[in-house]
Amino acid sequence: MTAMITPAAAAPRLTSLSHGGGCGCKIAPGMLADLLKGSAAAAPFAQLLVGLESADDAAVYQLSEHQALVATTDFFMPIVDDPFDFGRIAAANALSDVYAMGGTPILALALLAVPVKVLTADLIREILRGGEAICAEAGIPVAGGHSIDSVEPIYGLAALGLVDPRHLKRNSAGRAGDALILGKPLGVGILSAALKKGQLPAADYRAMIDTTTRLNRAGPELAQLAGVHAMTDVTGFGLLGHLLEMCRGARLGARVSMAQVPLLQNVLSMAEAGCVTGASARNWASYAPEVRLAPQLEGAYQALLCDPQTSGGLLIACAHEVAPEVIRILQRHGCAHAAAIGAISGDAPLVRVEP
Repeated sequence: MTAMITPAAAAPRLTSLSHGGGCGCKIAPGMLADLLKGSAAAAPFAQLLVGLESADDAAVYQLSEHQALVATTDFFMPIVDDPFDFGRIAAANALSDVYAMGGTPILALALLAVPVKVLTADLIREILRGGEAICAEAGIPVAGGHSIDSVEPIYGLAALGLVDPRHLKRNSAGRAGDALILGKPLGVGILSAALKKGQLPAADYRAMIDTTTRLNRAGPELAQLAGVHAMTDVTGFGLLGHLLEMCRGARLGARVSMAQVPLLQNVLSMAEAGCVTGASARNWASYAPEVRLAPQLEGAYQALLCDPQTSGGLLIACAHEVAPEVIRILQRHGCAHAAAIGAISGDAPLVRVEP
């Protein structure tokens, strides 16, 4: 009989205390775009190299000719019930935005909101300890932070990093003909949905923890590789959502081969059985008009393409001749499933997905 991950009876399930979890908590891309309409332009700030204009992963502010500050924040409600794992996942997810810009993290500030009358002090400490463990792995301190009493548990980081402006990678600089490389397999949202239902086998839980706590530390090395043009990371908007952000910024399209997209083991069968997140449907509703999906990919494959990834992989647009080296670098940093999944094109609609 397959062992399932179940919570200890004495403690409340972290995931039971929140209405969502992980990057699935993000506001849907269509609604977010509407909310940001009319936001103040950053034009008067010449040193602000990256702001709101391209829906990029972090803000970047130039400090000197060879140094710029990368600043980001990311936090969410629990995607797992183990507090230490929750802290690790949230911290890895926040640091990913620095790596996606080609930056190297230098410090983090913790953001903590918890129901202090519901969770024990020891459990809250485990959340913090998990975040500290990932930051230690990244070689940076948690130098402070902020905490509040909250109805739902929330944890994350404000993360700062440094990058040479010459190696800064925006999500909008892809070129027609570029290969598209994905660093991690899809399916985290589907596994989290199974976990919340008490239907996730122990082996799949371990795979979920392995991928979500793996740092995207290949980012700075990839950013210095000639031929790498654009990078982002795949998180709450799913592969299609973050690829569309790249396409809009570059004013180009993309073609994706579903057969080449890496998937976590068992997630396709789970999706076929209806184990999907509400965020996946919200994502599709937000950007479906900009996608042409082959008819045989509707249903489970569509859910996977829109599946909110928590601490997902880097998505890289690069010249075809350097694609093998990009994959080798990702694999050297522990991303064993890294794969070429398609190419940047001039097609309209923006993204076509083929079998």
